[in-house]
Amino acid sequence: MSQLSRRRFLKTTAAASLATVPIGVGVGRSGILAPGSAPARPVESESDPTATGLDAAHDRDSRGRRGVATPSQEDPLGIRHEFPVCEEQTYLNTASQGPLSRTAYAAFEDYAREKRLMRRPGQLSDAEASARTRFARLFGADEDEIGFLYSTSDGENLVTSALDWRAGDNVVVDELHFVTTFVLYRELERRHGIELRIVPAPGGRPTLEDYAARTDDRTRLVSVAWVSNRNGYRHDLAALADLAHARGAYLYADAIQALGAFDTNLHDEGVDFACGNGYKWLFAEFGCAPFYVRREHLEWLRPDRWGHGQVAETLADFRFRLRETAEKYEHANIAYGSTAVLDAALSLLEDVGLARIEEHTVALAAELRAGVADLGIDPFTPEGNRSPIVSFRHGLDPVALAAALEAENVAVTFQEDGRLVRAAVAMFNTRADVDRLLAALAAQV
Repeated sequence: MSQLSRRRFLKTTAAASLATVPIGVGVGRSGILAPGSAPARPVESESDPTATGLDAAHDRDSRGRRGVATPSQEDPLGIRHEFPVCEEQTYLNTASQGPLSRTAYAAFEDYAREKRLMRRPGQLSDAEASARTRFARLFGADEDEIGFLYSTSDGENLVTSALDWRAGDNVVVDELHFVTTFVLYRELERRHGIELRIVPAPGGRPTLEDYAARTDDRTRLVSVAWVSNRNGYRHDLAALADLAHARGAYLYADAIQALGAFDTNLHDEGVDFACGNGYKWLFAEFGCAPFYVRREHLEWLRPDRWGHGQVAETLADFRFRLRETAEKYEHANIAYGSTAVLDAALSLLEDVGLARIEEHTVALAAELRAGVADLGIDPFTPEGNRSPIVSFRHGLDPVALAAALEAENVAVTFQEDGRLVRAAVAMFNTRADVDRLLAALAAQV
């Protein structure tokens, strides 16, 4: 949260406490965010007459420095120069929003420049095919299995709208899921008479056995946050897929905290449907949500709305042949600017390598969790968890802790009315960043 003040903190937590959400679910996808600086004014180009002062100078200085540099002890992945946020603050908050890299920002500028001048209007959509190709290559899917939606929740809504629900059907989720899922299935309970079965997560870790105990021949869907937004718990997706399929059910994964955070292959995971968004671990922008549909489901998974974007061929008498790939879920114009940013951001992830990102961030997250435990603070993230997110119930005055982190310019997320802190270690973070957070905590314990 930018420029967190005691007044704003108390006002936000008070409002959040009035919200009707499932017990234990964090308040909003972003929760209550710890301090960060206000974004600098965007600069259109180094020659733009409106680009003046420090912003323009900084922009000129950054050109030619994009891409992966030689790794060093201070920058193990050679990537910190790509992220100006590192010059402003200790940013441990990618689980809320990932900052734009210079590469992604340049794509944003290029898109905006072309949109302003309209020299080649067709260029506005050029990045769409490239982004689809890159995404499929990075995450082990085929291009025709990928559609671009607007939000992560669009994916789960689309899947549930295509199922023929009958009273007595059930859906199995766990208590670490994101709040949208609970809103969705409570509404389906009301409309269709289905049952929502919620798996507990003792110690922050739902077990496969508890999932198995709640699935049966009336289970239509198992839905998980692949990586929990609350404590970073990372599900064994392949094991859950086997369980769901053995019961004749499908597996849906909210992948917003997973895609870009570690090396994976969607085909190998066995998941039926998965959806994420650009603005977290892909380091892109809101409004471009890659939606994966396993090929065998494309024929029956009908769109939930219709429009010109689905037309593959125009026939006589105002009839049409519609798309049969996952592009059929793009019923209208997609967010072309966000897609251009995503294409550039994915190119950077390709250059760095997802396996290298996972090795670096998971190790740092383990160090952070151990450091938190050494301070006598209770980690909510289970030990040995392989994601870059660490959360903990600090047992301190949340207002005082937020003020202390603001003073140290450390950005994290506060959840559960401030009682839970979530930190996220991204590819640009270092051990010094982790130590800075731990030192700020130690001063409050």
